[in-house]
Amino acid sequence: MAFKLTIIGAGSLTFARTLFTDIMTVPELRGIEVAFTDINPDNLDMVTRLCQRDLDANGIPTKIIATTDRREALKGARYIVNCVRIGGLPAFETDIDIPLKYGVDQCVGDTLCIGGIMYGQRGIAAVLDFCKDIREVAEPNALLLNYSNPMAMLTWACIKYGGVRTLGLCHGEIHGEMQIADVLGLKDRKELDVICAGLNHQTWYLSVKHNGEEMIDRLLEGFEKHPEYSHTEKVRIDVLKRFGHYSTESNGHLSEYVAWYRKRPNEIEKWIDLSSWINGETGGYLRQTRESRNWFETEFPKLMAEPPKKYDGGERSSEHGSYIIEALETGRTYRGHFNVMNHGAIGAPIAATST
Repeated sequence: MAFKLTIIGAGSLTFARTLFTDIMTVPELRGIEVAFTDINPDNLDMVTRLCQRDLDANGIPTKIIATTDRREALKGARYIVNCVRIGGLPAFETDIDIPLKYGVDQCVGDTLCIGGIMYGQRGIAAVLDFCKDIREVAEPNALLLNYSNPMAMLTWACIKYGGVRTLGLCHGEIHGEMQIADVLGLKDRKELDVICAGLNHQTWYLSVKHNGEEMIDRLLEGFEKHPEYSHTEKVRIDVLKRFGHYSTESNGHLSEYVAWYRKRPNEIEKWIDLSSWINGETGGYLRQTRESRNWFETEFPKLMAEPPKKYDGGERSSEHGSYIIEALETGRTYRGHFNVMNHGAIGAPIAATST
């Protein structure tokens, strides 16, 4: 197959490499043209070296074109993956620290509330610039796969105001499926037939079937009895108890989207678990990001010392991107949950259940 793939924000040491590994796992996609672009030339160089080494080790003749010139990278692209964080760590710090100064407590701060709004103001302006370049130099009707937050805001902007065909992709729903499979005693989430709906990071499992049988009513008891989730997912379990639907998102995410869980500092600890930042720690993701600010310098030599990635399927992740491209190019069926404009897919609100 002959087409071009461009990754914007390819200087992400693990994420860009993961997505690229996923794509190269598909035999039919190994002859494509690939361009990486990033505003940080050093990070871009490191990721390119890692991915090119993987290609060479797997005997694939593809050569990655790496450039800080975004328009050059986008020329003729059929698929564009966006995984940037506009403003980087310095801007992220303001999203969390300034609101916290005035009593607004956030765990992640990347979707709504004050942090999400500030992040969106930076991100929308940037992705509209991306869209302008895509319209002007990419392949006609190119598809943008957006992984950047705030997901709903950016995807909406690209579709409605950027004039670019766009899908917003998030792995929260996938991770939630893994949890549900666990509490139901199943080995693989793929045994489940799932329907979700909502806004990104505020998405709900409306139906969870196993072998045709609806399992929604079994989830509350399963989560309440689970040795780990009963402690780490208290907000999600409380919302499930009150409304009858489990959230796709982590405890930390959900706790900042339904604000009463984080309204009073002395009550926050009732709902969060400090074993991992994602369970709701105040400024948890910012702390984790600060601690890994030198990650490129420390981890890149280690990654280069490890064996190259194998494109045999064993290291393919569950991220949607490669499966979407594979489906569109080969005709194979892929089902997933994506962010799209709501043209009637989600109808009237569902009545809450009382307990």
